[in-house]
Amino acid sequence: MSGIEDRVLALGGMLQALAQVRRIADTGQSEAAPVQVALDSVFRIDAADTQAVYGDIAALRNGLRLLRNYLASSDKDEALGKLGLSVLQLERRFSSEAAVAAQVGTGIQGLTAPAERLGSAHPDVVAGLGSLYADTVSTLRPRVMVQGNPHYLGQAGVVAEIRALLLAALRSAVLWRQSGGSLWDFVFRRREMAAAIDSLLG
Repeated sequence: MSGIEDRVLALGGMLQALAQVRRIADTGQSEAAPVQVALDSVFRIDAADTQAVYGDIAALRNGLRLLRNYLASSDKDEALGKLGLSVLQLERRFSSEAAVAAQVGTGIQGLTAPAERLGSAHPDVVAGLGSLYADTVSTLRPRVMVQGNPHYLGQAGVVAEIRALLLAALRSAVLWRQSGGSLWDFVFRRREMAAAIDSLLG
């Protein structure tokens, strides 16, 4: 798989996770399958390649379509794009803060056994990931601000799931950077990225 395909997979994973963040913030409900893909990716630290982080390409179809629409400027979700940009900016800060990154790594290791036993989307694991995000990543600036329905954003379970998914989105952003991604891609490589998505979606 080429570097550009790795990059669009990582961005697709990020957008798919963030689309669930927006859905939960607005409605209090998430979709089980994409949430599972996102949270599983957090624990696949030593995956053989980018595709293996998400299971397979089919698991990212929604995220890849969202990215394709964004690149084509058709049916573009502006709020989702802004959220994605916030996470990419946060990733730069996160990757420069070795102590915070190490703390996150240790926290994920500590949650690996419960995730294997109960499933990564189990409420106890989600609560653990949410607390980990709150104690580490959310101390960095710029913070990722999630807008939504105050009724749902006041519920502890919703907040924990949003934070867990933001951690998954950050995982994808780190993967994107590791595969050679930069914000210049959105200026100079839009067509190449769109072509890679079309190839992956078949």
